Amino acid sequence: MRVQSYRDLVAWKKAIDLAKTIYRATEQFPRSETYGLTAQLRRAAVSIPSNIAEGQGRQSTGEFVQFLGTARGSLFEVETQIVLACDFGFLSEEASEQILAQSTEVARVLQGLIGSLTKPRPIRA
Repeated sequence: MRVQSYRDLVAWKKAIDLAKTIYRATEQFPRSETYGLTAQLRRAAVSIPSNIAEGQGRQSTGEFVQFLGTARGSLFEVETQIVLACDFGFLSEEASEQILAQSTEVARVLQGLIGSLTKPRPIRA
């Protein structure tokens, strides 16, 4: 299947699902965290599919890969913040593990996409 849009990318679809999961999970955080960890987690989660989309719309493969790297960085931010949310008691161990498993899957697909764009292409005679 040829990619017509960022919406066709598995990495983008999985990142959208992760962002939805983060929004649902943070609804239960204390009100005192509205402008703290809740906002930070949501911002980082939204940044992942947003950077995938923006990168796919760029003019060069190099730019796309750079935006995918930014998405990957945001993904690791989310993972760190999930660990903190669990440590602070805002998330159960089980919820935290489920989100981290979902994040690991996004990382796997994202890394595969980066790899497919950066591997050397054979020269045709």
